[in-house]
Amino acid sequence: MLKAAVFSDTHGNNFSMLEAARSSGADVFIHLGDHDRDAVLLRETFPETRVYSVCGNCDLFPLAPERLTIRLGPVRAFLTHGHLYNVRWQTDSLVYAAQEQGASLALFGHTHRAAYEELGGVTLINPGTAGRGRELSWALVTVFDNGAVACEIKALA
Repeated sequence: MLKAAVFSDTHGNNFSMLEAARSSGADVFIHLGDHDRDAVLLRETFPETRVYSVCGNCDLFPLAPERLTIRLGPVRAFLTHGHLYNVRWQTDSLVYAAQEQGASLALFGHTHRAAYEELGGVTLINPGTAGRGRELSWALVTVFDNGAVACEIKALA
C-alpha cells in the first residue's frame, strides 16, 4: 500500500500545505502546479520523501514539466495541472491523455474545486486548491497492492 499527499494551486501560500504534508503519513508528495516552486519547498522541508511535480498556467519560467507519468505502486498515474486539457469545462481530453499514457489514474488541478470520479476507466482526482479560495483542500490518495485506488479529500485549516 502506498499513500500520496496531493496538492495543487498553492500560489505561494505554503503554511497549510506543509502542515498537511507533515501530518499526512504519506510515502509520496505530489504538487500539481500553480506555483511549482512550492514543490521545491516540499523537497527541502521533507528531503526523505519523494516529490513529483508539474507546472501550471500561472508558473512563469517553470521548474517542472507540464505533464508527467509515474508509477504509484502498481498503478500508472498521469499528472498535469489541467489547463492544457480544458478541465474547467470537461474532462474528456484529460481522460484521453491518461489513456494514451496507459494510466488508470489522472491527477489534476486548475479548477480550484476538489473532485474524485471515474470516467472511461480512469480515476480522476483533483485535490482542489491548497492556496487560494473559500474552501482550501488537498487529497490523500491510497493505492493498494491490488491496484485499487481510494481518495479522501481533506479540508485545510
